[in-house]
Amino acid sequence: MEIYGIPIFDDDFYKMLFRFCINTGFLTIIIRCLYYKNARNKEFFFTYYMISVIVFFLCFTLKKFELDLGMALGLFAIFGIIRYRTNSIEIKEMTYLFVVIGVSVINSLANKKMSYIEVFSANLLIILVLSLTEKFWSLKHQVSRKIIYDVIENLKPENDKILKEDLKNKTGFDIEKIKIEEVDFRRKRANMIIYYENK
Repeated sequence: MEIYGIPIFDDDFYKMLFRFCINTGFLTIIIRCLYYKNARNKEFFFTYYMISVIVFFLCFTLKKFELDLGMALGLFAIFGIIRYRTNSIEIKEMTYLFVVIGVSVINSLANKKMSYIEVFSANLLIILVLSLTEKFWSLKHQVSRKIIYDVIENLKPENDKILKEDLKNKTGFDIEKIKIEEVDFRRKRANMIIYYENK
């Protein structure tokens, strides 16, 4: 049965639901069990899930139509534009964003030439590599944290040691590197990123 030439039901509906369940399951492992377990940051939960869901359905829809390469690339270029409109994020968060997009593309565009065993294996291997690198990463690595600092006098280059010692006393971390992002002289405070080693 069709309405204005468009079918009400398609057999691909079951395929879409099945692949969506697979995709959501593996993404939950990546986002909840790997990313959050190590980063303890809920800020990107919404972003990771929603971008992966949109990418999944976008790719699944594109596969149903015969679009030329230019049209397909133009649609995905939207994500590049969004990147320039957002605040910069850490490399690790950016990597996880790329992972969830990649996993969604794999699960949605797999065709008859790729068996479900291959799809499952690709997802499992991605999770395996992520878990191994996370385990290695968590042993000893540099962590960053954004803070607001209120002693403007210590921002002078000659007061570098005093600044690090003051930050150590206030945060309890052995500061290795300091990046000053913005200084507000009127309010006498500065936005900065401190880097310290997570042992």
